[in-house]
Amino acid sequence: MNDSQLTSLLNKMTLHEKVGQLVQLATPFFKGASDQGQITGPMQDMGIGHDDIENTGSVLGASGAKETINIQKKHMEDHRLGLPLLFMSDIVHGFRTIFPVPLAIGCSWDLELAEKSASLAAKEAAVSGVHVTFAPMVDLSREPRWGRVMEATGEDTCLNSAFARSFVRGFQGDLQQDAYKVASCVKHFAAYGAPEGGRDYNTVDMSEWMLRESYLPAYKAALDEGCEMVMTAFNILNGIPSTGNKKLMRDLLRDEWNFDGVLISDWGAVKELIPHGVAENEKESAQKALEAGVDIEMMTSCYFKHVGSLVEEARLEESMIDEAVLRILRLKNKLGLFENPFREANEADEETFILAPEHRKAARELAAKSVVMLKNEEALPLQKNKKAALIGPFAANTDILGPWSWGGSAEDTVTLYTGMKQHLNADDLLVAKGSGIETGTEQQLREALQTASEAEVIVVGLGEHSDMSGEAGSRADIRLPEIQLELLKQLKSLGKPVIAVLFNGRPLDVRDIVHHADAVLEAWYPGTEGGNAIADILFGDVNPSGKLSMSFPFSVGQVPIYYNQFNTGRPKDAPDAQIRFVSQYLDIPNEALFPFGYGLSYNTYHYSNISLSTEQITPAEKLTVHVDVKNTGSMAGEEIVQLYIRDLVGEVVRPLKELKDFTKITLQPGEAKTVEFTITESQLRYYHPDLDYKSDPGEFEVFVGPNSRDVQARKFKLVNA
Repeated sequence: MNDSQLTSLLNKMTLHEKVGQLVQLATPFFKGASDQGQITGPMQDMGIGHDDIENTGSVLGASGAKETINIQKKHMEDHRLGLPLLFMSDIVHGFRTIFPVPLAIGCSWDLELAEKSASLAAKEAAVSGVHVTFAPMVDLSREPRWGRVMEATGEDTCLNSAFARSFVRGFQGDLQQDAYKVASCVKHFAAYGAPEGGRDYNTVDMSEWMLRESYLPAYKAALDEGCEMVMTAFNILNGIPSTGNKKLMRDLLRDEWNFDGVLISDWGAVKELIPHGVAENEKESAQKALEAGVDIEMMTSCYFKHVGSLVEEARLEESMIDEAVLRILRLKNKLGLFENPFREANEADEETFILAPEHRKAARELAAKSVVMLKNEEALPLQKNKKAALIGPFAANTDILGPWSWGGSAEDTVTLYTGMKQHLNADDLLVAKGSGIETGTEQQLREALQTASEAEVIVVGLGEHSDMSGEAGSRADIRLPEIQLELLKQLKSLGKPVIAVLFNGRPLDVRDIVHHADAVLEAWYPGTEGGNAIADILFGDVNPSGKLSMSFPFSVGQVPIYYNQFNTGRPKDAPDAQIRFVSQYLDIPNEALFPFGYGLSYNTYHYSNISLSTEQITPAEKLTVHVDVKNTGSMAGEEIVQLYIRDLVGEVVRPLKELKDFTKITLQPGEAKTVEFTITESQLRYYHPDLDYKSDPGEFEVFVGPNSRDVQARKFKLVNA
């Protein structure tokens, strides 16, 4: 259909039919759903009638070709105009083939493989009848207490923005030309990743300068890549909940950024304007959300119950409803649903594509590239002729998919035990649990110590249950449970090499783990092929290359902690700093235990000969940075070379370092390469006090290195032409 035909269709709709397009309900509400009979109570509680359901525009959480086709058929038969439904789901890091959680993917710094993971997830989702995924989540987060850090790619604006683009390209591609794609919905707009105290759904309060400088760019990057939808955040921002924030949604998103796609609330967020205290009742909630530009209300019934009367009372213009409906119809049209309402849902293709060998291979590769080696005192790689004990609550645990992996299955998941036994003779791999994740018994501990005593090396799988992170998974104490730390200490007392493998969804306080282990691998929640990927690294078949996309604190008392912090008037490292009256903790260091960009390899990489093509540029000129990187180890490996810049004097304070570029190189043993970066004036711009985005003439410092801490530096000047 063209736009004129869509407008003609809109004009045929009654007001109630229009409002129906603005509502999203969960799968069980709909005829044809396998669990449709379970929804009677919620229908009554929400005040939803059968007529409302027949006019609803989109479905939340349905998947499986058979079910989505059945729901679509019955819905179109009941709808007066035969309008098709949109099927939306949270396909965050995989559909049935589960890839590492996004925070782990961020640690790969591999944009191409991230895009491929999203593309394969879209393929599995599309043949299962899904049209839209609620991904990527690009919320910048510097707060490891917040459980949803696992769903974003870290603390850095540049890296988050790059991954935002990759995920949108992978999921969405060209919806009208490419096969097996789903529309992408970037979330959560805006600044959801900065809740006070790290507590989910909590208050966010920051200046517009900070919002634009650090938090908004990744959303904009996703939209610039063509992302079709935006989801509102649960939080307030400077006193106004996002779902009712007209300045944020109408003025910035719609008018300034020219976004004309579909804006959807998060689950129940329209009605939550009432407990927030900015709406007196559901009717006012509906009015404020629509005035703010929210096109689709997810899983509350404020629109159904009150939009009609709001229009009759002239508190809302029907033209505002028409605008929202037209945006939804345009998305359905882009997806081709008017010509083929079932799109690519196909039971035969499900059998072919879901968990296909190609998909599992990519999941294994990405999981291996996402593992970050935090410590290695010559304990790794393991030798395949030595007897190993595998101990701990994650030794053979399938709970390594992580939150937002609802399509994944434990029976498809490769555990650490399964992965390791591919590399060892059956008699050379001994296994004992030792403890549970949060509780344990003396008998378990005794069995673990006895098993470990019979081996030459000990691998211990530790971590968080997946419910300990993710949405509503905020934690004040980000250490592992004491029972696991005690297990590690007891194993260390045996005097054998101990390798700790961590499964978790957030940066942790790992001081005790680092102290009692000879090697530490941060594996995150690695997904379906996690056990194979970790074993590939443990035995040296893959050389670890992951680098942290989020700093690991020395103590929870430091958080929020991030590498690109600002200086103070009394920095601790100033040449004339006093002993006491500087910005410092008296009991712990200021610095992170493991900084952004950090990660070890089985090799060492030597950086030398950093040079600049010039020491002075104008806005029209470019500057080239060169650095030599040599593999001084005995294995081939990948190194992520990172470029940072500091603006030494600005109108507002500037970060001590800002990531501006990075590249991944492969080096054979003894091989050296010259890496080249280009710096332009646009990379030197920042938001000024008047929110003008520009650069200033003056002196800058360039840093190049393997992480944000261990860098080499040179200076240059930007001058007016």
